[in-house]
Amino acid sequence: MSYTEDRAAWFEGQGLWQHIPESDWRDWTWQLKHRLTTAAHLEQFMTLTADEKAGCAFANHKLAVAITPYFFNLIDRNDPNCPIRKQVIPRAGEMVLSEEEQLDSLGEDEHSPVPGLVHRYPDRVLFLVTDRCAAYCRYCTRSRLVSNAQDYNFHPEYEQALRYIESHPEVRDVLLSGGDPLLLSDKKLEHLLSRLRAIKHVEFIRIGSRIPVFLPQRITPELCEIFKKYGPIWMSIHVNHPKEATAELRDACARLSFAGVPLGNQSVLLKGVNDDADVMKALVHRLLRMRVRPYYLYQMDLITGGSHFKVDVRKGLEIIQALRGHTTGYAIPQYVIDAPGGGGKVPINPDYVEKITDDEVTFRNYEGQTFHYPLQSTPKKSPGGAPAPTTGLESIVVH
Repeated sequence: MSYTEDRAAWFEGQGLWQHIPESDWRDWTWQLKHRLTTAAHLEQFMTLTADEKAGCAFANHKLAVAITPYFFNLIDRNDPNCPIRKQVIPRAGEMVLSEEEQLDSLGEDEHSPVPGLVHRYPDRVLFLVTDRCAAYCRYCTRSRLVSNAQDYNFHPEYEQALRYIESHPEVRDVLLSGGDPLLLSDKKLEHLLSRLRAIKHVEFIRIGSRIPVFLPQRITPELCEIFKKYGPIWMSIHVNHPKEATAELRDACARLSFAGVPLGNQSVLLKGVNDDADVMKALVHRLLRMRVRPYYLYQMDLITGGSHFKVDVRKGLEIIQALRGHTTGYAIPQYVIDAPGGGGKVPINPDYVEKITDDEVTFRNYEGQTFHYPLQSTPKKSPGGAPAPTTGLESIVVH
């Protein structure tokens, strides 16, 4: 059955927490303090499947459980196949390991000159500033690091990282990530942004965050003022399914946009979540309506215990083909694989080009029709065979 939705409807309200004062609900620290973190906690509100119970029992050996009340409201508690539920409630599949999977699937540790800093690309660095998130995605690339369930004992060294950036003038782009940078206090986040802005060769500052999605209450006027002060600060959020695009997320994105923060979205292609062209189209349309540009669609990284989420790359290409020509160009993300072991992001595109010769390019459009684009220029002749009349423009002399 194809995915359909009421395009005019945006989920809103306090759901299961109607009895809570609105002032508490809108307080991001209240949301953090009242996260659901155990199977017993979850079962106060829903019946877990045997698969989910097994996953929860294993979670403290791999990646902790944490779901904000706000995000928990989006779960269909009567449907084990709910795409929101699959993303944040553990399943037994996390215990199944495959030969191809790696603890550090992107080779970040081997490209880390100082703790918390990854320098893989020539002109940019990844600055990991915390190991904590508001909620934990079950397909997390850094499950070895975040929540410390695997005793990774990650401790970012801010000053070492900042000194490294200061001493490497080739670094023009800094991406703050983690964990989630927006879990830092306003004071700590402002300190980092001010230090980075003081480095003359740093031109571009980005933040990768799922906080607007898990905890939109964090996007306060005070935080937005910090972004205005040190902007432009670019931000990539992480939405995988249209049900995540709520009224509160829409409003948080508006606050960020009005603070001068350009927004993009990074989705991960996940089995049973968004591996469907209709779902993806509904998602990207909602993103644009929230002032968010679909940026990347990631093939899932080869994380340990992630095989139950894995989607065939051919399915990803099929989804991109289903978008191209059938929706706004702005709505189409770039499909990429982050090369295992640290090779960086590689674009994966449908094959529209059939042939390239010295004379022309032969290609297909989104409808499968074939077209030819000439690469050579042939002077036009008059009907009698003589060279075609000139336009007269060649006699104009520009002084």
